[in-house]
Amino acid sequence: MNIFYNMKGVGDVLLVQLTTTTVEEVETQSKGDITLIKDSKTGEVAAFNVFNASNHLELKEQGSVKVTKEIVATLQLLINNSELDLVLEVDFTPKFVVGYVLSKEQHPNADKLNICKVDVVEETLQIVCGAPNVEVGQKVVVAKVGAIMPSGLVIRDAELRGIASSGMICSAKELALPDAPTEKGILVLDQSAEIGSAFKA
Repeated sequence: MNIFYNMKGVGDVLLVQLTTTTVEEVETQSKGDITLIKDSKTGEVAAFNVFNASNHLELKEQGSVKVTKEIVATLQLLINNSELDLVLEVDFTPKFVVGYVLSKEQHPNADKLNICKVDVVEETLQIVCGAPNVEVGQKVVVAKVGAIMPSGLVIRDAELRGIASSGMICSAKELALPDAPTEKGILVLDQSAEIGSAFKA
């Protein structure tokens, strides 16, 4: 789940994204201050909007809003009170984690891309990476699917030149870290970093 709020740009509307999958044919269902945005083919709810959001939530952030158990509970109550059929299932695990590069292979269709297998403890991710300095044995920062980068980019499952990629190995610049180097390359962490733990700048 990703939540966005921009009073000046959009108005008093909370935008809640439930999936990173692109919906081709959209249908909406509205009751009270809630509008569900569905995939018309599957019926899956991809997102919903909460109008008059400041009447229901105390919102201080502009842009990306931190997803907390309290916010999710309030949103679920609003949905239930609107008599809409939606149960919120939220993954509270960290989206930026320490990963360990297990393998690196040349991309068959792109000279400057590598296919990396990255251990993040609960799973091994296949990530296509274009950084020139990525190597086996490194501990790196992984933005998992669903992560929101400081730029506002939402990380999605992707296919790069025909190869599936789930997540991103991050550079210091992409993480908006102070004094990030200007040259291209991922951030390599100290070997003492714990694999699978949340990355904290």
